[in-house]
Amino acid sequence: MSTPPKLDTIYCGDAERQLRRFETSFANTIVTSPPYFRQRNYSDRHQIGQEKSADEYIERLVSVFQEAREALVDEGTLWLVLGDKYQNKQLLGMPWRVALALQADGWYLRSDIIWQKPNAMPSAVKNRPTTDHEYVFLLSKSDSYYYDIDAIREPHVTFSEQSQMKGGRNHFFKRDSTPEQGKNGGHPNLHNGRWDQAFHPKGRNKRTVWPIPLSKSRDAHFAVFPEKLVETCILAGCPPNGVVLDPFMGSGTTAVVARKFKRHFVGIECVSDYCKIARQRIKRSMA
Repeated sequence: MSTPPKLDTIYCGDAERQLRRFETSFANTIVTSPPYFRQRNYSDRHQIGQEKSADEYIERLVSVFQEAREALVDEGTLWLVLGDKYQNKQLLGMPWRVALALQADGWYLRSDIIWQKPNAMPSAVKNRPTTDHEYVFLLSKSDSYYYDIDAIREPHVTFSEQSQMKGGRNHFFKRDSTPEQGKNGGHPNLHNGRWDQAFHPKGRNKRTVWPIPLSKSRDAHFAVFPEKLVETCILAGCPPNGVVLDPFMGSGTTAVVARKFKRHFVGIECVSDYCKIARQRIKRSMA
């Protein structure tokens, strides 16, 4: 019999089995990063990532996210962070293979985002560029979903020092300084020199390349979500006082950020040592 999960709690166990025990439609968004294929062995019999083939790995993730989709409200979203893997001198393309498999299973694939790491570790490779990015996929349960565009807006760059527009701020307050013939033709604010009024006051829409440095942890978990990455996903995908689900909780970053921004969380982690680490981090963050 399914039961509602206790909010602000980490459940230690297999993600798919635990999700199956929960009642449906309790989470507003999912923010998670599953173990990557053949990346690390966590020495737990329930772990994902040590499958014999890429196809088996993808099949297991699709199965987990079938259960996770049931946990979402109808307007819920999934923010999925995945890195790639080289095997036999070839890039496997795992992030996209997983994303397309989820799409084929019924998820709506809404955006691919590049998480660019300004402080990525140097690489000794001599026959290809050094990898300094991972993917973040935004998927939704239905074609209509919650997305707070204003919560994650970026500063405008058009009139900043980073602007690539010829003339930059010189266009301000100069009548007919930008005589467009296209879609902006006849726009009174632009042709009266009021370009500043043509932009949203809270900033521009979030772009799909997110430069966010890697995070360090005082604890033993190897792969730590940067809090800024999780923050962006939660603010866009979960309303205040809503519930964030992370079925691969790891060291607890999703939970820490959720509570910081006054959202609830439900976490699942199969490695008991990491369950302890996550609980300790959450306790420290709320002290």
